[in-house]
Amino acid sequence: MVWPAFTGHTGASLPCLLRTLTGVPCPVCGMTTAAVALVRGEAGTAFAANPLIFGLAALALAAVPLVVLRATGVLKPPEPWSPSRRRWAGWLFGLLALASWLFQLHRLGVGWAS
Repeated sequence: MVWPAFTGHTGASLPCLLRTLTGVPCPVCGMTTAAVALVRGEAGTAFAANPLIFGLAALALAAVPLVVLRATGVLKPPEPWSPSRRRWAGWLFGLLALASWLFQLHRLGVGWAS
């Protein structure tokens, strides 16, 4: 919520380092734009910039009550994940990153994805 106010007053922004150096967007290109748009209530703009922002926002919102409930002792500490669950999560996050990257390549008209 601070970032939109800061960028609105100063005009400052953070360029994507990979895109600046190579012209190729990274899987999280557009995430800052999407977050700012979501905070401003512009869901369509947020989705167009990077749809992953909705999952990230949901995780951030869910984390707050979990941290509070665990800190107060209402919930027990989390159990470590098994190796198979960690492997499954790794594949899931890898596929999400690949899908996001393909979306960014298409959105920005880079190479064969356009």
